[in-house]
Amino acid sequence: MSVNMAGYIGKGLSPQDFITGMTRNQDAFTSWYHQFTWPSVESRQFFGGLSETATGLHCIIIGADWCGDVVRNVPVVLRLMEEAAIPVEILVLEEHLELVDTHFLTMGGRSIPIVLFVRENGEIVGKWGPRPSYIQEVMVDFKNKHPDRSAPDYQDSLTRARSEMMRRYGEGTEYQSLIVSEVQALLNRIK
Repeated sequence: MSVNMAGYIGKGLSPQDFITGMTRNQDAFTSWYHQFTWPSVESRQFFGGLSETATGLHCIIIGADWCGDVVRNVPVVLRLMEEAAIPVEILVLEEHLELVDTHFLTMGGRSIPIVLFVRENGEIVGKWGPRPSYIQEVMVDFKNKHPDRSAPDYQDSLTRARSEMMRRYGEGTEYQSLIVSEVQALLNRIK
């Protein structure tokens, strides 16, 4: 990743300020946060152990309160980073469109959240998001099969893809273990 994030460290909102400032979905966001449970003792130990091995690492999240994926996924990331004692700040998408449009489009779109792991010098050493890969593969498949937004079946197909993504998220917190596993694998490679 070519962008250096040094100029963004210290410029975002704290998680608490982001939550307090939410004008939409605050209750759902805090509900997912409080519903989080560790999928295993080992995963909690892994993240707890990062407090000693991941010094100098920062987590910068690009998100917005209107986005369902942010509301579901960022609370999990916050819980992981709390356990790891990795500082987190949130950049609101609408205030950083140029950054996203220049460096962080997902298949041509502004998909959030974008979770970046950044060293103190601004080097991006890891990226996760916008959703667990099992859920994201539905959107990847949709975009590959429907590249023309003006096609007559585009909107119906998009609605079906979104429905399938919601089905994969499920009603409860089971999807959260996917995030734990993916972020753990990512951090295991860079710590």
